Amino acid sequence: DGTTPAVDSGLGRFRAPSVGLDVPLGAVDVVGGVVDPPGFSSAYRVRDLGVAPEDAATGTVFVVMHSVRGGGTGPGDLLIDDRAGSASVAHGAVIEVAGVDYAVGSSRAVPKGQLPDDAEVWADAPGRLVVITCLQRPDGSPSRDDMVIEATRA
Repeated sequence: DGTTPAVDSGLGRFRAPSVGLDVPLGAVDVVGGVVDPPGFSSAYRVRDLGVAPEDAATGTVFVVMHSVRGGGTGPGDLLIDDRAGSASVAHGAVIEVAGVDYAVGSSRAVPKGQLPDDAEVWADAPGRLVVITCLQRPDGSPSRDDMVIEATRA
């Protein structure tokens, strides 16, 4: 089915209990200006942006994950409501990254072509979490937007 099995990387877990999400946390690098998670069943901290979860008090932790179109399920699918075009995690919901709790503060769709240059998304601020996944389309056509969920340490 094209998915990579979830493997415990030793980096901890990514949990969003309000939507039933609990997956291993891996790590990924930016390559050629692109962040592309290597698997479809884990969340990935972006190593070369922001800070590691254990240093969350000093900067932003960036986490990316895939969602899958056409009826598939990746971790990001649990974070989005493709019919509404919005995030499925509510304001104030808890997201845990490697044992650090955050409270969701906002979410927004960002056109894929604009995401790399969106200074607000990539700002590095103490105690901040940014989670990015594709915002799938209800008709199963290719995603045009990314969902950006921002949270602060709880």
